[in-house]
Amino acid sequence: MKKKETEKLLRELTDVCAPTGFEGPVRAIVNQHLYPLCQDIYVDGIGSLIAQFNTRHDSKPNVMVAAHMDEVGLMVKYITEDGYLKFQTIGGWLDQALINQRWIIRTKKGLVKGITGIKTPHVIPAETRGQIFKKEQMFIDVGASNKEDAVNRLGISPGDPIAPDSLFTNLNGGSLYLGKAWDDRIGLAVMIQVASNLRGADISNNLYLVSTVQEEVGLRGAQTSSYLVEPDIGINLESGVAGDYPGSTLDESQEKLGEGPAIFLHDSSMIPNLKLRDFVLKVADEEKIPIQFDVLSGYGQDGAEIQRARGGSPSINIAIPTRYLHSHNGVISIEDFDSAVKLVTSLIQRLDADTVREIRKFELE
Repeated sequence: MKKKETEKLLRELTDVCAPTGFEGPVRAIVNQHLYPLCQDIYVDGIGSLIAQFNTRHDSKPNVMVAAHMDEVGLMVKYITEDGYLKFQTIGGWLDQALINQRWIIRTKKGLVKGITGIKTPHVIPAETRGQIFKKEQMFIDVGASNKEDAVNRLGISPGDPIAPDSLFTNLNGGSLYLGKAWDDRIGLAVMIQVASNLRGADISNNLYLVSTVQEEVGLRGAQTSSYLVEPDIGINLESGVAGDYPGSTLDESQEKLGEGPAIFLHDSSMIPNLKLRDFVLKVADEEKIPIQFDVLSGYGQDGAEIQRARGGSPSINIAIPTRYLHSHNGVISIEDFDSAVKLVTSLIQRLDADTVREIRKFELE
């Protein structure tokens, strides 16, 4: 994919407003890209998009590649009599990341802009100016004159989804890109490009490209879609936790932008299958793809649910390093994106029945 085409895909995926539970617009975009490349596409009972890449044969192993469609966001809780919105957070936000930010609300009448208001320092006592405002103290100003105006003119209702208003851009002409929702629209972009790379290829597995829902609130879409796919191998594509900026330490994260995709060796939800890990490293070495490792004490990702599917499935989490996750603005490197696409394409091409059988085999010590 050429640079302009890649930028167009990234912009298309990251700019759209689609918080957890409201993934419809992203599902439409992914479907548009994958439909011409896949044998069959269907949606499970909670909204995950399952794309069957090639004709399924019982003699071939099932390989599930997953990325989640949702982003962290907010939901309208209620509208005050003065026309301000109180909200419920969806997914993991720091309170200090919410204040004085621009937002998009998806309503029955279309998209509405708003901002989380903040008091001017002129009226805040000096002794309290350094405090962190709690989300319960916050509100969104949509320019409504009162509640009736917000409901009738703007079409806002309790339960409407809210996402950051932050547009995609190249960061000053280099290899870095700024945008919201890299978690996990960058994984979806990798998946789409891998599918394009494999167009017309005769691969030795039954490949399923799965775009999951509601990852940010408990990996729900990965659970239901894994049940349907019955994977023999799981490859989860995620945004990684870059730690290459002031104030971050190696104990917190070991990833850096521009040094290749990261393999998660530990997070709070999953430890990868060791044979699958070694297979990924072997392929990366053969293809001369740089690899990073990350060991996190927190975090959680869809690979954990793929791993637990039915009788269990060897799974791994491959991530594109990302700065400033779960905020209005994140930063990725296009070099890491390209390396991840090359790696996942190569993995799929090598996962035949014998290889999968060996990865899935446990020795009795």
